[in-house]
Amino acid sequence: MDQSEDSFLSHLVELRDRLIRALLSIGIIFVCLFPWSKELYALLAQPLLATLPKGGQMIATDVVGVFLVPMKVTLMVAFLIALPYVLYQVWAFVAPGLYAHEKRLAVPLVATSVVLFFVGMAFAYFLVFPTVFGFMAKVAPEGVAWMTDIEKYLSFVMSTFIAFGVTFEVPVIVIVLVQMHIVELATLKEWRPYVIVGAFVVGAIVTPPDVVSQLMLAIPLCLLFELGMLVARLISKPQAAGADGG
Repeated sequence: MDQSEDSFLSHLVELRDRLIRALLSIGIIFVCLFPWSKELYALLAQPLLATLPKGGQMIATDVVGVFLVPMKVTLMVAFLIALPYVLYQVWAFVAPGLYAHEKRLAVPLVATSVVLFFVGMAFAYFLVFPTVFGFMAKVAPEGVAWMTDIEKYLSFVMSTFIAFGVTFEVPVIVIVLVQMHIVELATLKEWRPYVIVGAFVVGAIVTPPDVVSQLMLAIPLCLLFELGMLVARLISKPQAAGADGG
């Protein structure tokens, strides 16, 4: 009992230390970026500002919004920059409890997950935002000044980033499900029609009510599902060959 309690306490101490290191890394980067908080928000708002009519601008309805919103953006950027180090701390904590084959699979999957999430965010920023904002600018009725509060804009951007970031994780999710033998590849193929329908339902829910933006989420979701099945099949073949050879 004493040994198990000591082991449990040592794990808690290690978890605390690694959590502190991760938070410190985010905090240090945040402090370094703080002088450029307004520029970071301006960069985030550029897709909307570029589509506003001449003289159009964003507004702040909250008294402290002009300070807090750029701070939130800076904190988000600091977290994204520190994410590799944060994930390293997570990996260093869980790695001792993994088997060798789990380690070999976990490292590339975690790295791929980070890259795909960033790709999803970039896809939203460079392709989806200009399309959505351009559509909204065209459908605004005559005599209506189309402006948005900076807090609401940040909320929209964050939810869109998360939606597309998670969408681009689909190949990793598929690979994990197949490799963990939770779902067979044959079953995933049978689910293909339901996945396609679900992709368009998700696109209709999490994107603005225009067809273009819904398609820009639904189509990549379907293609990434197919990519995940292809990679899972390629990974499974060498394992099956090795099992037959053994």
